[in-house]
Amino acid sequence: MAGGVREADLRGYPSGMTETRPLALITGASSGIGLELARQFASHGYDLVVNAEDEELETAAERLREAGGEVRAVRADLRTGEGRFLLLDALDGLTVDVAVLNAGVGQGGAFVDTDLADDQAVIDLNVTATVRLAKPLLRAMAAHGGGRLAFTSSVASQMPGSFQPVYNASKSFVQSFAQALAEEVKDTGVTVTAFMPGPTETEFFDRADMADDTRMGSMKKDPPEQVAEQAFEAIVEGEKKAVTGSLMTKAQGLAGKVLPDGVKAAAHRRLAEPGTGDGSRD
Repeated sequence: MAGGVREADLRGYPSGMTETRPLALITGASSGIGLELARQFASHGYDLVVNAEDEELETAAERLREAGGEVRAVRADLRTGEGRFLLLDALDGLTVDVAVLNAGVGQGGAFVDTDLADDQAVIDLNVTATVRLAKPLLRAMAAHGGGRLAFTSSVASQMPGSFQPVYNASKSFVQSFAQALAEEVKDTGVTVTAFMPGPTETEFFDRADMADDTRMGSMKKDPPEQVAEQAFEAIVEGEKKAVTGSLMTKAQGLAGKVLPDGVKAAAHRRLAEPGTGDGSRD
């Protein structure tokens, strides 16, 4: 496509969707933390490009338009090259002031029991899509001399994820990746933020087959509105990383810094091993 956006190179685009409002890109924005983050940006005067793979996206976009800004919904599966191209193509000609790479997926269960295709799907979305989208977005921001790039990491990034091994490893990658990029671009006017939620009341645990059969799935979780509000503040302030959520989540973040890996792996097993749940949610 002549003059269009390529996955490997997103540069030289002039403006947002309106001349007076900055533009934020949020992936995984049809529900949960992504939707609440989109609401935060919309209520603070941003136009939006929102992405998700499911049909809930258009309903979410309609609600977001009530804040008065322009909202462009791009339904695409970012695990695929075609999906990533569709999203980047929708950004052609736009200046992205803030990009939040939030789309992610998990998979519970013992590694020897889970389907390899499901494990690969976690890697494709949480790792591969993250890298392939971050490259053109960050290049464009650096060339422009400013911008905010953010990643949804997790307190899980700090611990070996027994019975959720590929997911936790993927978030460890995201955390390390984000911190490295923050150092690389620190003199360019661009900031990179990794925010780290704990267990949050979203569709995540249903999709990961962990909702009722694990202690983590059935325990009380943080509201996504709280997580998103704290994440928004960290992003606009240009913080390199932030643990977002309740005091319990912040305590988990602190513990993750000091406890030995073996202790953390055993603790994660008690939360994530199938059969540890009570079959209901608090």
